[in-house]
Amino acid sequence: HINTTNTCDDCHNTNTWSPVVQVDHTAVNGTCSSCHNNSTAQGKPANHIPSSNACDDCHTTVSWTGATFDHSGVTQACSTCHNGTTATGKNATHINTTNTCDDCHNTLSWSPVVQVDHNSVNGTCASCHNGSTAQGKPANHIPSANTCDDCHNTVSWSTTTFDHSGVTQTCATCHNGTTATGKNATHINSANTCDDCHNTSAWIPVVQVDHGSVNGSCASCHNGTTATGKNATHINTTNTCDDCHSTAAWSPAVQVDHTAVNGTCESCHNGTTAMGKPGNHIPSNNVCDDCHTTTAWTPAVFDHAGVTGTCFSCHNGTTAEGKGPTHIQSTNNCEDCHSTVAWSPVTQVNHDAVTGSCSSCHNGTTATGKPSNHFVTSLQCDECHGTNTWLQVNFTHSTGNYPGDHSGNPGCADCHTNNSQNLAWPYPSYQPDCAGCHAGDYRQNKHEKEGGGFYTVSELRDCTGSCHTRAGHHRVTDRDWDD
Repeated sequence: HINTTNTCDDCHNTNTWSPVVQVDHTAVNGTCSSCHNNSTAQGKPANHIPSSNACDDCHTTVSWTGATFDHSGVTQACSTCHNGTTATGKNATHINTTNTCDDCHNTLSWSPVVQVDHNSVNGTCASCHNGSTAQGKPANHIPSANTCDDCHNTVSWSTTTFDHSGVTQTCATCHNGTTATGKNATHINSANTCDDCHNTSAWIPVVQVDHGSVNGSCASCHNGTTATGKNATHINTTNTCDDCHSTAAWSPAVQVDHTAVNGTCESCHNGTTAMGKPGNHIPSNNVCDDCHTTTAWTPAVFDHAGVTGTCFSCHNGTTAEGKGPTHIQSTNNCEDCHSTVAWSPVTQVNHDAVTGSCSSCHNGTTATGKPSNHFVTSLQCDECHGTNTWLQVNFTHSTGNYPGDHSGNPGCADCHTNNSQNLAWPYPSYQPDCAGCHAGDYRQNKHEKEGGGFYTVSELRDCTGSCHTRAGHHRVTDRDWDD
């Protein structure tokens, strides 16, 4: 009999002694297997799960099933028992997966699972992460129509590779420093929103920079660290970027503040860094600042000392200004009359190459005309004057045989006392001979010839009887004969 403190009628009755009506296991001494050994009482049935556990590791006498199962003694896989027959298998609401139980669960704490091997899960994330089977998007998830695996992966849920195409809000809705990273501490100081400059396809480098909303100077960013600074080929200058450039069109520069540029003009204007002398520049070995200034490049103050050609090489009306429309008519070259030290007034005028009459130029406008004290005459200048020596006056009269040098250096008014071009003969009976003017100058007595005899009146009136025989025109000085 089993070792028990029960009385007979605790288990048997007189109608049917065996089998027993019941067994009061509370009074049985020993373990389950003391009786349930297939001799005294039934042992483990053939379909019992493989286990080295004693019966009371899992069962109780009060309620044999269900058992409180000590899985530590189980030697097979979960599915050996949890196959829907021996023990409960995957229920109808279990996620669709090819995993075995122990891929995710353990026997100490079946739920929640220790881990989920997502590699063997069939279906999309939302098949499970729908807020019922498993957690869905949390309340603070960014607004997005994306599915989970658009951004997340099961190996490392965060950090995500984010597909911004499904986002319905602005960047700052998420990138506010709480939901997602906002502007970092080294971001340029700007009132722009993210998408003013960045795009989600390639965040860096930026697509564009809206400089209109950037706070600070150019150098705040363009310092060689935050953004590109002056490159190695930049002109040597102490200017800040915005002294010359604008953000609307960086190149070419809006202006160049030459006052802050270090070096000579050709340091930059060498045909590479900046434009050099153009092809139509005048031939010259001058440097730029010999003639030009940065305040007003043209017109230039020209240093002709370095010019290797003639004036006309440049002053041809194309390269530089040529003769103006009011210039006197002349075949002269510029340098025949002008000098580069002082162009005006002219150094000299070579009248030999001037075309036209004196009055073409000497009209009181182009050049000096007759002075106010000139006697009245319709004669052209060159009838009395010469261009080599304006004075003495050469007055070759059309009706006389004398050019003058009368009385030393007489002026016209010495004879033309009535300020008229026409002059009456003082002694008209002797015109047009010398005596017509000078009869009163002769001595009253007879004129004795040096070789003997006396001059006749006819010899005296035209001086033909003189020992100083006239040959054509003659010159008279102080009313005496020249020796």
